[in-house]
Amino acid sequence: MLSVRRFMEESLPPVSAPRPAPQTSRVLLRRLMREHVRQYWPRFALAVLMMALVAASTAALAELIRPVLDGVFTNKDRDLLWQIGGLIMLAFLVKGLAGYGESVVMNTTGQRIISDIQQRLFGHVVHADLAFFQSQATGTLVSRFTHDVGLMRNLVSSTLTGLGKDVLGVIFLVAVMVRQDWVLTLVAFVGFPTAIIPIARLGKRMRRVSANTQVEMGQFTTLLEQVFMGARHVKSYAMEGYETGRAKTLIDRLQRLIAKASRVRAISSPVMETLGGVAIVGVILYGGTQVIDGSRTTGTFFSFITALLLAYEPIKRLANLNVSMQEGLAAADRVFTLIDTPPAIADAPDTPALAVTRGEVRFEGARFHYTDPNAPQLAGLDLVIPAGQKVALVGPSGAGKSTILNLIPRFYDVTAGSILIDGQNVRRVTLASLRRAIGLVSQEVSLFDDSVRANIAYGRPEASEAEIIQAARDAAAHDFITELPQGYDTVVGEFGVKLSGGQRQRLSIARAMLKNAPILLLDEATSALDTESERLVQAALDRLMQGRTVLVIAHRLSTVVDADLIYVLERGQVVERGSHADLLAKTGLYARLHALQFAEPVAL
Repeated sequence: MLSVRRFMEESLPPVSAPRPAPQTSRVLLRRLMREHVRQYWPRFALAVLMMALVAASTAALAELIRPVLDGVFTNKDRDLLWQIGGLIMLAFLVKGLAGYGESVVMNTTGQRIISDIQQRLFGHVVHADLAFFQSQATGTLVSRFTHDVGLMRNLVSSTLTGLGKDVLGVIFLVAVMVRQDWVLTLVAFVGFPTAIIPIARLGKRMRRVSANTQVEMGQFTTLLEQVFMGARHVKSYAMEGYETGRAKTLIDRLQRLIAKASRVRAISSPVMETLGGVAIVGVILYGGTQVIDGSRTTGTFFSFITALLLAYEPIKRLANLNVSMQEGLAAADRVFTLIDTPPAIADAPDTPALAVTRGEVRFEGARFHYTDPNAPQLAGLDLVIPAGQKVALVGPSGAGKSTILNLIPRFYDVTAGSILIDGQNVRRVTLASLRRAIGLVSQEVSLFDDSVRANIAYGRPEASEAEIIQAARDAAAHDFITELPQGYDTVVGEFGVKLSGGQRQRLSIARAMLKNAPILLLDEATSALDTESERLVQAALDRLMQGRTVLVIAHRLSTVVDADLIYVLERGQVVERGSHADLLAKTGLYARLHALQFAEPVAL
């Protein structure tokens, strides 16, 4: 099939779209809740019930301290001792079981939410146009699905869970404290509101640091992808040291950002510890004085202290949760920004399907530019590919050949003019029907790390075994396939690495054979092959081209001498047209290109 990456590299210069401003935490949380969390509300309701049981049992333990000291130890009540012991055991049992249930429910629900987000993100990205993929490094996109979504997983399954659990715990414990002495409760918590401002500032700092970390992680993933994919070139040029240095630079930057995040996260600890110390000292001084004066029992005082100490830990965790939440929200901002990027090429409402009756392709005044309107790749191109004929495009590099092939299946859209197939504007038919009508074969074959069978049937997964085998026979691939270790079930490896170039090319032709599209686009499918492989592939291509409208990009003019019509392009315009013999007779650009390719070497 046609190499998307190659077309992009040849035709499209780098594009960098401005990134929208980050969304606020409130907006991101509301969107996350509305679009992905709300549908699981029964599960969350069950989890909240479990959290409430955990919080209630924790508060009950603090409340039971009072009768232990006042009733058991002071009054020497043996019966009460057994009753209190039983209640404490029950509280721990309820707390343990409810904690287990809450953890299981929240973790499984959180994972389902993240799976939904990953599926939604993948579904959106895979439908994006080629300009989007050209503007995004592969490693950066992979980082969205792995690193960023991993941070969102922590946000949903850990941070939000901890928020609910700790808030309920604090509420129940504070209720115990207020019930015993509301004045003492005010003494205990008078200093905690002062922590709100510094904790909020820490959260903003963490958001910025986390966003920068995610950018660096994307660049690091991109480096890994480039080096591993280009390992052959790295070794052939002995550039291992250079690439190690590039990796070290990125890793060092990541290390500094992660260390900075750790420092920001840790700052909340001394703030909360100081406030906790002030609260406990205040309670001891005030409450202890009441015990000494006899206005408060020892059991009540220690019950209050127990509740305060139990409440102190969730309060401290709540302070840290804001910092952790900002990491997840920074990731959510990046993921939602990607989801919100609309495809530039999409079906208009109520668009009909393409109806191919003959297979004629026509360019009428087609203009196209990538980034600079003053430097168009096509400048008012008029061109006809007659139905059922083999038409070739030749010309120097940058003449617009690959651009024309890209525009027919709407990998990009013309900026002016139109492209018609049997009189139907390709922009006014559905993309699916348009691309079903077009087969693409390139010298750079795109195979997937799957079985031979799956690669041939790619695009027609419903094809029968007989149809797959017949397509392989027509592509001169059946014989070598049957000699593979598992035949049609053999996994070809990443990009078909386990096969030779000729074998990969014949599989791509078999794929096009099985698709059986009426319009065929070829990008010099034999130029990178040895003589024997080229002979086999060319014979398969001859069978594939029979009865179809064929457009060929020709880099070697020897491959298009039999074309029905040859267009010679220069600077996005047709400068010559005709058969091979006619163009040679004109002694124009085609003749000069032909002479350059077939000139005899000068003897030295």
